[in-house]
Amino acid sequence: MVDPRTAPYGLLLLRLALGLMWISHALLKVFVFTVPGFAGFLTKIGMPPALALPIIAVELIGGILIVAGIYARQVAILLIPIMLGALNYHAPNGWVFSVAGGGWEYPAFLVVASLTLALAGEGAYALRPAALIPGGRRAVA
Repeated sequence: MVDPRTAPYGLLLLRLALGLMWISHALLKVFVFTVPGFAGFLTKIGMPPALALPIIAVELIGGILIVAGIYARQVAILLIPIMLGALNYHAPNGWVFSVAGGGWEYPAFLVVASLTLALAGEGAYALRPAALIPGGRRAVA
């Protein structure tokens, strides 16, 4: 059962944590691996290096929008394919992300958390008001 008094705040915490994880994932590529380093990695795994900047931008902007609660549900869905690509790369490395080459638990968690936010809603303090449902009523957080 969902407690309508506290659920919006639980979703707020999920939204903030998830958005910050997407932001940190993008900034890791910029400040640790560097953009050229990430582009080289993409080349190494058979992907076009030109995808480096778009991937970083989508993760960064998407994370910011999720934190702010601006179309957070839709943005979370749009970010899932990026992490499914990462999950595909990391799956053969094992479960824990700290193994050589990184395991798959971190990308899997981001996919599940993004899907959960998309299904459940933005929660409290979202900058975009809840969507209207047929009949002019507001959808529940």
